[in-house]
Amino acid sequence: MRVAMFGYQTWGHRTLQALLDSDHEVVLVVTHPKSEHAYEKIWDDSVAELAEKHGVPVLLRNRPDDAGLLDAVRAAAPDIIVANNWRTWLPPELFDLPPHGTLNVHDSLLPGYAGFSPLIWALINDEKHVGVTAHRMNEELDAGDILVQRSVAVGPADTATDLFHRTVDLIAPLVRESLDLIASGRAASHWQRQDRSRASFFHKRSAEDSRIDWTWPAERLERLVRAQSDPYPNAYAFHRGQRVRIVAAAVSEGRYGGTPGRVFIPEGDGVVVVAGPEAHTGRHPGLVVRRVRTDDGTEYAARDYFRTMGGYLTSRP
Repeated sequence: MRVAMFGYQTWGHRTLQALLDSDHEVVLVVTHPKSEHAYEKIWDDSVAELAEKHGVPVLLRNRPDDAGLLDAVRAAAPDIIVANNWRTWLPPELFDLPPHGTLNVHDSLLPGYAGFSPLIWALINDEKHVGVTAHRMNEELDAGDILVQRSVAVGPADTATDLFHRTVDLIAPLVRESLDLIASGRAASHWQRQDRSRASFFHKRSAEDSRIDWTWPAERLERLVRAQSDPYPNAYAFHRGQRVRIVAAAVSEGRYGGTPGRVFIPEGDGVVVVAGPEAHTGRHPGLVVRRVRTDDGTEYAARDYFRTMGGYLTSRP
């Protein structure tokens, strides 16, 4: 089949590489210009450079709604569009243009976690599996019929970085299987409608989403720290007016009571911070902060940074 590819960052790069390694012909690539957004500078393997290396025509677009792009796709005459990490909605006149429409690859197990940063949100929410989905694009973002899904288990110590590496490795086999089904005519019996009653949609991450709220239970805060692992912007709070990034943490073994955010007591290799909506009861664990990093990039063991107990880690200066 003749394939046009829309994509960006490492997800798009892996998709394009899978297409280039296949028996299908890549006739056009559309990708975004480089971005200064914090999350778009991570995992930023260039789709444009890979296309140019292989002599595939490439177009840079922030949005898909200009007539020139539609004309270029029409001129390329693809049998199918394959998209992965294209950052804006595609109009029907574009996604329905090829005979086989548009196959979108999304890094969640749809219908849950449509939208942005699904691995981070899924880890915060204690999901037991994450994965990737190939589905037919329609007018509603990430809502079309599913063709193929692949998943991996989430371990108790996994970070978002771990899950990224495991799920991005699923892209190539997912793309190959999906295109083989479509090209052979066997896809008709595999399409499954999404159960929209189970759908959820998430917004892009921003600095505000990494700010620690000490009224969250310690278990969820520990997952937030793992979800905001390097190279993602770390979860952070403020100590004596200075921002402190929490690099490593655990749920305490003991139960600790008081006011959320209180730097309370050493435990193991860290320092317990009181946490949770019912912290005043003393019936719940706190968050053991193990390692922190200051804004100048210096990293400390928590017991070296918090030399004396008392005081508070706060959500704002």
